[in-house]
Amino acid sequence: MRSIRPSVARARGRRAVLAATGIAAALALTATGCNDSKDGKSTADGAAGKPAATTSQGSDSGAKLPGDVADQLKKHGIDPDKWKDGDWKNWEKGDWLREAKDFVNPVIEGLWKPERMKSAEDPNKTVAAKDYADDQGVTDPEPEPVRAKAEKTPYHENAAPVGKVFFDSPEGSMVCSGTVVKDPRNPGRSNLVWTAGHCVHAGAAGGWYRNIAFVPSYNDQGKSADALRNATQQEVAPYGTYWADWASTSNEWIDQGAESGGAGAPYDFAVLHVKPEQGTKSLEETVGTALDVDFSTPSVQSVGSMGAWGYPAAPPYDGLLMHKCLDRPGRLSLSPEQPTMYRIGCTMTGGSSGGGWFRVRAGKTVLVSNTSIGPAENTWLAGPQLGAEAQQVFDTMSEKYGSR
Repeated sequence: MRSIRPSVARARGRRAVLAATGIAAALALTATGCNDSKDGKSTADGAAGKPAATTSQGSDSGAKLPGDVADQLKKHGIDPDKWKDGDWKNWEKGDWLREAKDFVNPVIEGLWKPERMKSAEDPNKTVAAKDYADDQGVTDPEPEPVRAKAEKTPYHENAAPVGKVFFDSPEGSMVCSGTVVKDPRNPGRSNLVWTAGHCVHAGAAGGWYRNIAFVPSYNDQGKSADALRNATQQEVAPYGTYWADWASTSNEWIDQGAESGGAGAPYDFAVLHVKPEQGTKSLEETVGTALDVDFSTPSVQSVGSMGAWGYPAAPPYDGLLMHKCLDRPGRLSLSPEQPTMYRIGCTMTGGSSGGGWFRVRAGKTVLVSNTSIGPAENTWLAGPQLGAEAQQVFDTMSEKYGSR
């Protein structure tokens, strides 16, 4: 299966209401009349084991660094000034930090310029047919393809929590998708972004990616490549660029995750704590809304519809426009020893990785999964069930770093 991975680079009151209801309305139209249980769970889909939350810290070398972060930089021999001048491009294995405690992401102001954002490519994580079978765990019949639809513009009035995650990898500049989520310990001022683990960490064969940043409502007006040829930063990033200063993913993804195949996919989720490249306003205040995360792992029988949002970047898409797919979910099991994943029909390609999956619960839109993998034919997507493991990662992030 492919992981809907990032691409490689060649070369407020009223708005909050509109943003929150745009997604909810779309889902509600599909889910009407279906039994969408609030707390329903499937015992067959339960998570296997509790991984320790892996939380990492980064820093802005232009500001006074907290003692622990300064010690981290010193420990790894990282000179923030040299890093900003291009030393981050050194991907020698010995210099690629991979452990949870090793994450560093100093802000490099102005690095993510419009043209660089536009040229970032999708990470194409795919799963081959041999990676799964109908007799493994619980797997429902493969869904019919659902053609992705372009989201209405402006995005901030229809899907404000959705944006793009940019980062650098050994292959170049890459792009994923992400969602602004609520921080229960910092109400109304969340700086948390939900995305996929493979959008922040390379898994078993690598380490933390670099220059990780989130751009909410990227290309808000949905302009074409020609129209964006000489675009200003404001046109491309209307609410600015938010850099990850902390990142958290599962130990399973770090230990098992792979570029292709389904290894680690049931644990392919991550949370970013971000801060603005300029200014001090929180991400939630800036975009006007954020979504709750649903950790109840609802059974597919209890969910009328799920919707996946993101910015597909691999052909036939170009990564500039936000798209969505709505479908009734099924189950996908990659291994009988690991949690079953959700699966929906969808033609979105790489670049939509990490994008949120939403459902309506008790009349409210909540995030229930994120795009992780799909087949090379781009006919469906699969995402992890967010159970105890995901909640532990999220709670650790919120408790230790959410209010910073």
